Amino acid sequence: MSTPIAIRGNITAPVEVRYTQGGKAVGNVTVAVNRGKDDNKQTDFHRVTLWEGLAENAAQLAKGTSVLVIGRLESREYETREGQKRTAWEITADAFGPDLRFQTAEVTRTGSTRQPQSAEWDSRTPGNSEAWSTGGGGDEQPF
Repeated sequence: MSTPIAIRGNITAPVEVRYTQGGKAVGNVTVAVNRGKDDNKQTDFHRVTLWEGLAENAAQLAKGTSVLVIGRLESREYETREGQKRTAWEITADAFGPDLRFQTAEVTRTGSTRQPQSAEWDSRTPGNSEAWSTGGGGDEQPF
């Protein structure tokens, strides 16, 4: 079972991208999150895993970049060399990007693999005010 989580912090090193035997990109990065103020300041370090295009796109971010992460907090059990059982908590990212409060970013569209169905797209176009006022797009937001 996983728990939804959102964090804001700084990446401690560039995203490390590797590829599975099946050719999927997987990236790993640590995000440092400061909490508290002045003398009570503490830093938590969160291990974040990114998959496929998210990993490849995030690899462009430099060490120290302030980022926002939205994902799922997941636990993984392992055994140390001494035979002790431990639990590691990691975030699998669904969204990962620069925090624009502290920096600017240049966005380059990579192309989407998901194409809207023509009927769905037509009912949600701004020129069709009836669709907007009556919720013609279903439960999804019209933007």
